[in-house]
Amino acid sequence: MTTTHTSSRESILTAARKAAQTRGYHGLNFRDLAKEVGIKPASIYYHFPSKADLGAAVAQRYWEDTKADLETMQRETPDPLTCLRRYPGIFRRSLENGNRLCLGSFMSAEYDDLPDAIKHEVQIFTDINVAWLNTILSRINPTPLQNTGRARAIFAAVSGAQLMARSQSDVALFDEIIESYCNAGLLG
Repeated sequence: MTTTHTSSRESILTAARKAAQTRGYHGLNFRDLAKEVGIKPASIYYHFPSKADLGAAVAQRYWEDTKADLETMQRETPDPLTCLRRYPGIFRRSLENGNRLCLGSFMSAEYDDLPDAIKHEVQIFTDINVAWLNTILSRINPTPLQNTGRARAIFAAVSGAQLMARSQSDVALFDEIIESYCNAGLLG
């Protein structure tokens, strides 16, 4: 691919991610995306032959970016308890950026209506988060069975806090909920 094609593809992915975090998979509209990117709608088909292909690429890029963020956080934060408490910040960023939802959470809510390729990418997103949390929790408590359940609970709780805060357009509500999780011992 030439630089122009790569640049167009990246611009489409960026615009599609923004749209999907705001309106979900069904909010991906080639005409709207083309207008935002400044290309003809037919040009999107050059990079993504179908809406399902675009949705899968967006979801894959999202979990890849999240995985990289989690790995960076773990590398930069050697204390596992501090790392665990920083985890909700990844979800908070979406709220700070136009009151958007985590793409994985949004698409999970649409799961039954998604093409199989996108379902697979959404499952990977969840698996990556739970595995990362399990790794961090294992550094705090070496009892694996308890850690897996707690990792799932943390992921679900933080996702839920984001959903509540989005419904109120209130990042401070997210912070309050996360603080209550810390006080209850869920986040250490």
